[in-house]
Amino acid sequence: MSIMSSNTEIKLNFEKYRDSVYACWVGKNIGGTMGTPYEGKRQMQDISGFITKPGAPLPNDDLDLQLVWLHAMERMGPNAITAAMLGEFWVSFIAPNWSEYGIGKNNMRLGLVPPLAGDYHNDWKNSNGAWIRTEVWACMAPGCPDIAASYALEDASVDHGSGEGTIAAAFVAAMQSAAFVVKDIHKCIEIGLAEIPAESRMADSVRLALKCYADKVPVRDARNIIQQRNADIGDGWFEAPSNVAYAVLGLLYGEGDFKKSMIYAINCGDDTDCTGATVGATLGILGGSAIVPTEWKDYIGDDIITISIVTGDWPTTGHFPKTCTELSERIAAQAPVVLFTKHAYVSFTEGEDVIPEDPAGFILSRCKLAEVTSRLKPYTMHFDFPILSADLTLSDTPDINPGDERTVTVTLYLNRHLGDILHNLTMRWILPDGFTLVSGKKSVILPTETPHYDHIATFDYVIRAGDDIAPLNRCVLEMTAVGRPTAMYMPVLFVG
Repeated sequence: MSIMSSNTEIKLNFEKYRDSVYACWVGKNIGGTMGTPYEGKRQMQDISGFITKPGAPLPNDDLDLQLVWLHAMERMGPNAITAAMLGEFWVSFIAPNWSEYGIGKNNMRLGLVPPLAGDYHNDWKNSNGAWIRTEVWACMAPGCPDIAASYALEDASVDHGSGEGTIAAAFVAAMQSAAFVVKDIHKCIEIGLAEIPAESRMADSVRLALKCYADKVPVRDARNIIQQRNADIGDGWFEAPSNVAYAVLGLLYGEGDFKKSMIYAINCGDDTDCTGATVGATLGILGGSAIVPTEWKDYIGDDIITISIVTGDWPTTGHFPKTCTELSERIAAQAPVVLFTKHAYVSFTEGEDVIPEDPAGFILSRCKLAEVTSRLKPYTMHFDFPILSADLTLSDTPDINPGDERTVTVTLYLNRHLGDILHNLTMRWILPDGFTLVSGKKSVILPTETPHYDHIATFDYVIRAGDDIAPLNRCVLEMTAVGRPTAMYMPVLFVG
């Protein structure tokens, strides 16, 4: 009997899937707990296991933030998960103000809309804060790396904008999502690479890890090669390309052995709780509960200890998950809804798995997200409306002085779910006192000869600041479509 009625091409046994989800979170807890004592140490380590007290998993923001994303999915539903929506959950439920977390939240409090909030004055946008929180997306979109990585992009861009930290999140989410179906870590890594720009530093670092393994370079030497390759990135021990590559080294050199993989990754140093937690989670997905050493699972238990979130009563769900078991059950409850809503090629069954003979080839033929990540641009805001979506990109930072001019590039994408309709748009800028519109369109007719969600129009506006400007200056582009009831408003904030 099928749990979700569908003509999908991949069917996953629901109980096996749920076991992999549980192993994912246990593995995450193990790696985070084992790696935390060494966090920030740049030298190679030489660990053999836990040095923490038994029965007490350490709190870790890697896991904490994902409890908030689960709450967002339970509360808002699959189609509402955007950078702007997650930004609202950030300022409501996430406590820390360190590094990119604090910068993203502060920018949103100013009124900057994600993903612009992740780019503005952010020296940490190439860092680790996003790729460490991808499992929730992978587990809710098993075997669908496009879906998992697109959620990770929305998530990461809130506090990493267009940086390598955002690209890293897309890679890890895609790799982990693929692992529910593809049981070869090399092929899962290949799928992750297919979802990100080939020219990115992130892709280069992963390819370097793969080459070191293929060339039988000793793991310690491989770690040093990767660290030296990225020595110019300003975040030092906290930058994403090297740390993700360290996790990849653990997965490759560990060759399926949970303990060996975890120790290799943590021994690379730098952001050790993150690399260990990602290795543990990924192996949990690949092998289910059977791959997790019983003595390590017993050592930390099932509890989730939080450090980074505002707890208490959460509307509609009552509370955040207190254990890996509860977290797994609640995520598994969302996955069929996500897959159905996103028209995925994966569904669940109570019977045996139904998987193509070449699952990696099947998935790779459908990977399209690299086209999206290649379009990541600094100082961009994204807006979704019923008939279209829009990107607004600033020519420079939102900082503005009296008399300055800024170009705002508008890129429109047509949403096909309402049918092929020719749209006549009227545009109007609502500007603060003293600001003027120098140039730009007042109307446009959108073509319909393009595929679903494809780019359909790009045009520029030039806005000039007056002689007397405020600390915060909100300009709003209003778009209306003839014969359509929704007025579309897109705020652009300039900081005086």
